[in-house]
Amino acid sequence: MNWLRTSSFVSISTVLAFTAVIWYAAAVYLNSAVLIDKYERHKVEWDFSKLVDDSWSMDRPIMPAPHQIIFDLNKSIFKQKISSKRSLIYHGWVTISSTMVGFAMGGILGILLAVGIVHVPTLNKSVLPWIIASQTIPILAIAPMIIVGLGAIGVTGLLPKAIISAYLCFFPIAIGMVKGLRSPDPIHLDLMKTYNASKSQNFWKLRWPASTPFLFASFKVSIAISLVGAIVGELPAGARAGLGARLLTGSYYGQTIQIWSALIVASVLAATLVFLMTLLEKGVQKRMGVRL
Repeated sequence: MNWLRTSSFVSISTVLAFTAVIWYAAAVYLNSAVLIDKYERHKVEWDFSKLVDDSWSMDRPIMPAPHQIIFDLNKSIFKQKISSKRSLIYHGWVTISSTMVGFAMGGILGILLAVGIVHVPTLNKSVLPWIIASQTIPILAIAPMIIVGLGAIGVTGLLPKAIISAYLCFFPIAIGMVKGLRSPDPIHLDLMKTYNASKSQNFWKLRWPASTPFLFASFKVSIAISLVGAIVGELPAGARAGLGARLLTGSYYGQTIQIWSALIVASVLAATLVFLMTLLEKGVQKRMGVRL
């Protein structure tokens, strides 16, 4: 076991080190054209060592070096008050709020649609194709329409962003639950008929327990997509708070370091949400008597 832990640590460390080397090299490569042009215009003598140092310390680089992002994260997270609009914790909380509300809305909608599709043949033939077709429309085209439409009737703030998140995340839940509710073996369904089980007993004692692995697999995908939806919802609204707002501000003023910091915080939040969903899944399975 100790050997396994040591091996995993070495593997992870090797991958991180390799990624850092590639990242630093990419920063030099992408920033060098701007710096060389600056050197030539100002007739500055330079060599490769100076080019590398300047590439890793530019105020507005095309590709920031990893240490620049780490310094910005430290300044934006640990050296700012949580209530400050310069704090990434504050912006992250705004985005997370929309994410969780949207995930709840999308989860309820997806489960209800799946139950209806499985138990009502008409819905299976009429609703399911439209659910699939709805996902062919780019979210970047729908988001402004939702924001503007709801804004016209006075609905602003968290709800429009949550609706966009729900639109993205309900689809995996609905499809996963349809698959899960249809997953019981025919022999088990026949056994329930032998016991003269009612439709509700058939659902709660057989179909619902059988669907939980599919449900949590869908949840893990959906909660990450919900975060993406919340960020996308902040872009067309010109939001002043949220990770999307940080991305917009960084784009307007050419603050690529700020953009990368917001992206990394978003990825960490997504990974954390998926990890928490995994813990919830293990708790539910343990309560159901599943051996882990």
